[in-house]
Amino acid sequence: MQAKFTALLVYVDDVILAGNSLHDIEETKQFLSNQFKLKDMGQLRYLLGIEVARSKQGIVLCQRKYALEVVENAGFLGAKPSRFPVEHNLTLTQGDGALLQHASQYRRLVGRLIYLTITRPDLVYVVHILSQFMDKPRQPHLDVAYKVLRYIKQTPGQGILLPSTGSLELKAFCDADWARCKDTRRSTTGYCIFLGNAPISWKTKKQGIVSRSSAEAEYRSMATTCCEITWLRSLLKDLNVGLTHAFKLFCDNQVAIHIASNPVFHERTKHIEIDCHVVREKVQRGLVKTVHVRTKEQPADLFTKPLSSKQFTTLLDKLGVINIHSNLRGPGVLRKETVCD
Repeated sequence: MQAKFTALLVYVDDVILAGNSLHDIEETKQFLSNQFKLKDMGQLRYLLGIEVARSKQGIVLCQRKYALEVVENAGFLGAKPSRFPVEHNLTLTQGDGALLQHASQYRRLVGRLIYLTITRPDLVYVVHILSQFMDKPRQPHLDVAYKVLRYIKQTPGQGILLPSTGSLELKAFCDADWARCKDTRRSTTGYCIFLGNAPISWKTKKQGIVSRSSAEAEYRSMATTCCEITWLRSLLKDLNVGLTHAFKLFCDNQVAIHIASNPVFHERTKHIEIDCHVVREKVQRGLVKTVHVRTKEQPADLFTKPLSSKQFTTLLDKLGVINIHSNLRGPGVLRKETVCD
C-alpha cells in the first residue's frame, strides 16, 4: 500500500498543496482555514507569473503573460519576430562597441529575462551571456538583448512539458564549451537533468578556472552535474520518491568518460584530482553510470554555445520544450508529445 504524502509550498502569502490523497489535502486545507484567513483559489492555474495547463499528456508550465509584458514594456510588440534567440557562433566581449549611456535600461531588461528562464530553457544560455555585462553594458550587448525580445515575441507561450507517463528515474546530460569566453578563456558548463522524461533542472555557468584541455572542461562539467544530481536525489527522497537505480550521466566526450572509470591518476589528471574523486566515487558506488551520447543528440549543447537553427530546433524538442498555444487540437488537449531519449 502506497504511503500517503502531502506537500505544502509557501511563498509569502501564496500556498500550494499537492499530494497523493485528496482527502488529506482537504483536511490540511480545513486545518489551515481554522488557523488563518484563507481564500481557496481551487486548482492551480497561475502563480508568480507561471501559468499551469493540464491535459492527459501532462502538465505544461509557461510564462506567456509575463513574457508579453516584458516585450511590451520594452516597446517591441510591433517589432519583427525572430525564430531564434541568438545568432549562430555569436561571441560577445567586454570591449565590444560603445558604452551605453543609460545602463539601467539594459540591467532592468536582463533582470526580467532572468526570471523568464524559470520555464524557458531555450533562453538560459543567451541570458547567462548577457548577464556577464551588467557592470558596463555596451551597444552590441543591448542589440543581442533586443534580438531575444524579438524571439520571445515569436514564442511567448513556449514552456516545458512535464509528461504524465514515464519512469521515475533520473538522467542527466552535461556538456562544456572549451575556452568560450574571449575575455577570460574560461569554459562554459551546461547541464540538464530529467526525472523520467520531465526536465527538472538546467543551468549554464562559467567555470571558475581556466581548463587546459577540452577533456578537462568536460570533466569539470560532469563533476558539477554530479553535485546537482546528488542534491536532487536527497530532495526527491524527502518527497517520498524512491530512486533505486543508478542515474545515467550522458556526456559526448569519450576521454572524460574514460577518466571517470579509470581508478589510476596520472600526471595529466593531477590538477583536477578533486573533480575526479567527486565523479569517480559515485561511479564506484554504483550511483552514477556514465554513457556516451553523440554530439548531435546532446541536449546540453543548448546551454553551452549558440547553435545553428536546425540543431537548436532539434535539441529543443529533445528537451521537452513546447509552445502550448500553437499545439492545441481542442480545449485542454496538447497535440505534441515530446520524449527525451
